[in-house]
Amino acid sequence: MTALRIGNASGFYGDRFDALRDMLTGGELDVVTGDYLAELTMLILGRDRLKNPAGGYARTFLRQLEESLGLAHDRGVRVVTNAGGLNPAGLADAVRQLADRLGIPVRVAHVEGDDLGARFPGSLTAHAYLGGSGIAACLREGAEVVITGRVTDAALVTGPAAAHFGWGPEEYDRLAGAVVAGHVLECGTQATGGNYAFFAEGGRDLRRPGFPLAEIHEDGSCVITKHPGTGGFVDVGTVTAQLLYETTGARYAGPDVTARLDTVRLTQDGPDRVRIHGVRGEAPPPTLKVGRTRLGGFRNEVVFVLTGLDIEAKAALVREQMAQVFLKSRPAEVRWELVRTDRADAETEETASALLRLVVRDPEPDAVGRALSGAAVELALASYPGFHVLAPPGKGSPYGVFEAAYVPQEDVEHLAVLHDGRRLPVAAPTAAGTRVLEEVPEPDLPDPPPPGPVRRAPLGLVAGARSGDKGGNANVGVWARTDEAWRWLAHELTADRFRQLVPESRELTVTRHPLPRLRALNFVVEGVLGAGVAAQHRFDPQAKALGEWLRSRHLDIPEALL
Repeated sequence: MTALRIGNASGFYGDRFDALRDMLTGGELDVVTGDYLAELTMLILGRDRLKNPAGGYARTFLRQLEESLGLAHDRGVRVVTNAGGLNPAGLADAVRQLADRLGIPVRVAHVEGDDLGARFPGSLTAHAYLGGSGIAACLREGAEVVITGRVTDAALVTGPAAAHFGWGPEEYDRLAGAVVAGHVLECGTQATGGNYAFFAEGGRDLRRPGFPLAEIHEDGSCVITKHPGTGGFVDVGTVTAQLLYETTGARYAGPDVTARLDTVRLTQDGPDRVRIHGVRGEAPPPTLKVGRTRLGGFRNEVVFVLTGLDIEAKAALVREQMAQVFLKSRPAEVRWELVRTDRADAETEETASALLRLVVRDPEPDAVGRALSGAAVELALASYPGFHVLAPPGKGSPYGVFEAAYVPQEDVEHLAVLHDGRRLPVAAPTAAGTRVLEEVPEPDLPDPPPPGPVRRAPLGLVAGARSGDKGGNANVGVWARTDEAWRWLAHELTADRFRQLVPESRELTVTRHPLPRLRALNFVVEGVLGAGVAAQHRFDPQAKALGEWLRSRHLDIPEALL
């Protein structure tokens, strides 16, 4: 059976608008997918649905489809997307109306069952992460467009692959291969040079990276590539970086299968072609993850600009003055952070300035509202010399909290709703067809390099990194590009050394997961993001740049590697 060509046209809600059209016109495809959902997106859609119960889906997708549905239909390309968000039935109806208006005969199906709001009272949204079986059922019944709500990102690939090749639910190695392909595709241009640690090397054109596609084979192996003539590049490094993104240990669990990331093999298969093979799979866990969002309270923020001399004394004065305000009414949480962006003898006022950031949170809006912001403004003529703030403080705004829960797979009614109205139940795996997750034994590591001269230098000269968020935890994947660098990295970058290099993690749990076949280490930093991205707990609330900060830290590195 020939390879199934699955392309991606969206990595998040707000991605490049014309990517769908470009993927359909840029080369051969069988399926085009679009990933629009993230933890923060679910909160945004939940608030949208409060204003308009008929909403709750990614409206951008409809506008993209208006100029691309005819292209997809004429080329026989099926469209699979999670743009349905909280309301896949509503988006499916809107797509049918669009198709009728354009005069395009298209069969539209959708997947239901992820919405578990009734089981989790007090949540703004509560949705189970479904697998690809519902998508596969829709495609087997002839659907040309499949709309889902909250499915795993990889399900957008495992569903079409299972339908195309006729894989059964226990063909774990094949399904695991598709999961890995789906994980590489899900973030769009992150697989083709976007956000890549070594972006400055080689004179590559990264102004407009092309979106990735996977040529999936019947045995579950695949080749990651992109359409000819598009920007960016695909090599073992870009694929490694995306494989490490927002994963944890060697077992990457999903509703259909648990993929063993410690079995993944990557081979450069020509220019802009990386072959993924050797992936092993295991039975999926007996539970489904449920992502819950809720209103956490209200927050406000003031950023004081401190310029020139006596930065520490100026910051201390502001804190003492605001402490007088807090004697009358103190918010539940008060956080101060002094960011020393200032330089001595600076040539511009901006580079002579530091930022003092005050963030407050409370369950009640009044506690962080105008009484607080007014107090900050009243200091304008009564505080440190050069007093000003980055922006006038406002009245405070609501913030969200993300929480994870788990429910038995069999307790979720997974349904494929077909174009003709039929509702097909999708069977959950039996108890015998599941496996409780366990940590894998510590893998064998190569011998450390022999002693030799070292030089103090940034880690990023010999290692790449990519980081991201999962709820309140941060994931930082670090990889070496040569066997010799891996010998050093595997022994040097321990969990304790990570804590030394990233001071805010010193009081937190940091777990290291080695992946020798990828020459990589994956670190999970628990709780560093507080209650998740919507809570805006830290300067970089999704930990997107945490890996780059780590790469900038200095270590004693063997001169032979530099």
